[in-house]
Amino acid sequence: MFDWITGFLDGGGAVAIAALMFLENVFPPIPSELIMPLAGFNAARGGTPLWLAILAGGLGSLAGAWFWYLAGRAFGAHRLRRLIARHGRWLTLTLSEFAAAEGWFRRHGRAVVFFGRFIPTVRTLISIPAGIERMPQGQFLLFTALGSFIWSGGLALAGYLLEDRYEAVEHWIDPLSTAVVLGIIALYVWRVIRWKPDA
Repeated sequence: MFDWITGFLDGGGAVAIAALMFLENVFPPIPSELIMPLAGFNAARGGTPLWLAILAGGLGSLAGAWFWYLAGRAFGAHRLRRLIARHGRWLTLTLSEFAAAEGWFRRHGRAVVFFGRFIPTVRTLISIPAGIERMPQGQFLLFTALGSFIWSGGLALAGYLLEDRYEAVEHWIDPLSTAVVLGIIALYVWRVIRWKPDA
C-alpha cells in the first residue's frame, strides 16, 4: 500500500493528492490518515511542496464533502421521511427521532460539520444531513473547509516533520481510526436489533 500510494503521489503530484482525498470522502478506499502523512513525507523528500500538498488535500476533501451535501440537498427531508416510514429499522431511525435530529442539527449544525471532519466515516456521512436540512451552502463550505484544511494540514505536517519515521503517525492514528469505525458499525448493529417503530 505504501509503495503504491507513494508512487501515485510521485507521479501525479498535487492532482493525485486532491483525487485521493476526494475519493476518501466520496467512498473511503484509502483513509486520509495514510494519504496526507505520505504527502508530507514526499514533500520532505523534495516532491510536491508542503503548502501545495496541504492545499490539494484540503480542496479534494472539500469537493468530496460538497458532493454528498448536494446529494442530500437533492434528496430532501420529505423523501427521507417516506424512506424512514418504509425502512426505518435499517436506517435505525423513527420519524420522531428524525424530527428530534432535525431540531438538534439546526441548533448545532456548524459545530457538527466542523468537528465531523476529524472523525473517520463521520466526515463522509455528516455532509448528507447538512444537505437534507438545507444548511446554508456558504456556511457548510466555510466550516467544512476549516475542518478539512486543519485535518489535512496537521497530517501532512506530521509526515513532513517525521519524514522517514512517518510510520509513527500511522501507528497512533490508524488504530484509533479503526476503533472509531468498528464502534460505529457496532452501534449500527445494536440500533437495528433494538429498533422499535413509533407508537
